[in-house]
Amino acid sequence: MIYKLKGRKYYRVKFMFKGEAIHKCTRATDAKTARSIESKIRSELARGNWGILELKPALTLAEFLKKDFLPFTRTRFASKAKTLDYYEYGADRLCTSDLAKLRITEITGKDATQFAARYASLSASTINCGLRTLRRALNLAFEWGKLEKPVRIPLAKGERQRSRVLSDAEIKLYLDNCRQPWKDAATLILGTGMRPGEVYRLRWEFVLLNGSGGLIQVSEGKSKSARRLLPMVPDVYRMLRDRHEAQGKPTDRWVFPTTAKGGHLEQGTGKTQHSAAIAKVNAETVKTNAKREAAGEKPLLLPLPAFEPYVMRHTALTLMSPFCDAFTLARIAGHSSITITQRYCHPQADAVEAAFSKFGNRSEVVTDGGHHENALPPASNEPAQVSNSAA
Repeated sequence: MIYKLKGRKYYRVKFMFKGEAIHKCTRATDAKTARSIESKIRSELARGNWGILELKPALTLAEFLKKDFLPFTRTRFASKAKTLDYYEYGADRLCTSDLAKLRITEITGKDATQFAARYASLSASTINCGLRTLRRALNLAFEWGKLEKPVRIPLAKGERQRSRVLSDAEIKLYLDNCRQPWKDAATLILGTGMRPGEVYRLRWEFVLLNGSGGLIQVSEGKSKSARRLLPMVPDVYRMLRDRHEAQGKPTDRWVFPTTAKGGHLEQGTGKTQHSAAIAKVNAETVKTNAKREAAGEKPLLLPLPAFEPYVMRHTALTLMSPFCDAFTLARIAGHSSITITQRYCHPQADAVEAAFSKFGNRSEVVTDGGHHENALPPASNEPAQVSNSAA
């Protein structure tokens, strides 16, 4: 018989020959060719040519990365420089490690764990860059028929997560100390939950402003789900309206133009202005507390802990989560998997209680034909009556 594993490209053959189970990848993408290859394998085995089942010596990991993985990655992510840099850096890590000399058919999860232990002095994020590259490379090797089965690659623990949520007071204090254009970019992230990269590359042709509101179209992204339409909250609308008027009401061009090579606000400038805002807040905090101590009063303010710009996206989506279900939040966030969106949902006990309260107090539901009827019977302490017909 011929078959395909779920999500895989090539057909495989499986049959019994002289009491032995035969499994082999055909490297054929259509059923007709795969059946032809199966017939050829059966014929050769009948002639005693067991060599047809022997596989050519597998490539080493370094050979596979250089000959197959990196050329594919450079084509696949030609327009996504950050993703390409990530995989190239990970591949370089792997090629200089002990894993490089292993054949791809020999690599196991144990080897990945040893790789993580060998580089324990590095950050978990750096280690996982190599491991994610290894995982992606071996998955492709399996998809291309170079491996008989997939390999599970565990990641190193301790990688920094963007799970922090800023308070309203922290948001105000932070924005009050931001320079332009980062202040407006940060306002947009906090008001929409957009990725920083999406904000940097936003153009006026994808912004619709009307008398009291507007829409933002995210036209490109990491996946099909990243392309989405987002409404504007008042703070975002006012910011974009003022910026649009200040630029002469353009119909195209960048929303955040700069003199950088790309012509728009970029990650380096954003991070620099972001760090400067946090430093300014904390400098003012030190001065204020020093004055209070000199006056015999207790320090009133706490320093603002450092955080990554991406935390503002996490904050926005977390603050939205009580007002919509996880599927809607995934649409807003531009996630292709709801598993990712679940990181932004942190239901508390009162939210669970409120859900049960609303569920229990439903008064009507709509049924076919537009008829309304009680969804739940009224609460009563009387025992239920059973009709004679039902009995």
